[in-house]
Amino acid sequence: MVTDSTKVDTYASLRIPDFRYFVMNSFLMTVTLLIQEVILGYELYKITHDPLALGLVGLAEALPFIAISLFGGHLADRRDKKRILQWSSLVIFLGSVILYFVFQPTVVATLSQTARLATIYGVLMLIGTAKGFYSPASSSMKPFLVPRELYANSATWSSSFWQAGAIVGPGVAGFLYNWVGFDNTLLVIIGLFGFCFILIAFINPKPVPATVGPAQSLRESLKEGFRFVFKTQIVLYAISLDLFSVLFGGVVAILPVFAEDILRVGAQGLGFLRAAPSVGALLTMAYMTKHPPTHNAWRNMLLAVAGFGVTTIIFSLSTNFYLSLLMLALTGAFDSVSVIIRQTILQIFPPDHMRGRVAAVNGIFVSSSNEIGAFESGLLARLLGTVPSVALGGVVTLVVVSYVYSKSKELFAVRLS
Repeated sequence: MVTDSTKVDTYASLRIPDFRYFVMNSFLMTVTLLIQEVILGYELYKITHDPLALGLVGLAEALPFIAISLFGGHLADRRDKKRILQWSSLVIFLGSVILYFVFQPTVVATLSQTARLATIYGVLMLIGTAKGFYSPASSSMKPFLVPRELYANSATWSSSFWQAGAIVGPGVAGFLYNWVGFDNTLLVIIGLFGFCFILIAFINPKPVPATVGPAQSLRESLKEGFRFVFKTQIVLYAISLDLFSVLFGGVVAILPVFAEDILRVGAQGLGFLRAAPSVGALLTMAYMTKHPPTHNAWRNMLLAVAGFGVTTIIFSLSTNFYLSLLMLALTGAFDSVSVIIRQTILQIFPPDHMRGRVAAVNGIFVSSSNEIGAFESGLLARLLGTVPSVALGGVVTLVVVSYVYSKSKELFAVRLS
């Protein structure tokens, strides 16, 4: 039974030690991965002077992640999630150690540039594979850390810590790179990954849910996860809205074009543009810790995604730097509302024995929308021009929202809190 004090306790989830360790690890893991991504991309560009080398960084991690995450979800439903997190984080840690040695002068002198690049991208694929196990185990563990009445509160806090990490990571990356250099920043990254491993160790092991029905083959297990997503309307539409809004409406990948050619604010302005969505999301999530959007969840979900589409269109047409900053901050704010609702849905509706596989399907959708969305943004910008391509993405987002609204009116009656 939910007491009145629980309803108004903004910090209820954070008072639970296991959840506290979980979100601290989530924040630190996000910060560390982003530091590594930023400095590695910069160093690769210095080596190759080829923008394609930057695109391959994300792709090298995304492809194995998409390929393995369903199996990772299968394991998360049948094995100790804490152990999966520990082994996955250990592989990520070892990958960073290998990257450190690849950039040492003795190795640089020994290997050709092609061999070094192949090693670097191979390590990134290894890290992507580890994330394919880590992500579904992490996502499916969250509902076991807090009581059901705190699902919305925990979703808000976990998203807030992630967004905070997304803001801190790139900024810390530039500071460390300038202050201690590339090699020493890699050592800091290795140390932070080690600390993440320790935080996971503090989380108490959670019971593995009993499987329902007769033992299944791997193929049947994975098919069951997909069947659940596609037959559970609120889960399918929630994931699909996120997929299509980010796939068509996302602008992060081509922000350098706006900074350089349209707004003419240079690299410093680009930094503000990159940070604006996360700042908007973080402020909104801070508000939602006291006023969660889950009471009229489906209405709020559709309005949030529609707002994302409208602000994307306005951003595409803006030639004023401050208006563009505001619109990007609002895209982050609207996106954060849909994230909170989607995470709450993914905690409430999947049965315990299927959480890993459902989280894996969601992870594939999210990863596809981010990485393929970046490719789509660049391709359309080249074919149609930057402004028309972004405006079209916003329009497509609104069309998708209208279609989902017409098909899901019965979901307005669903109550998540």
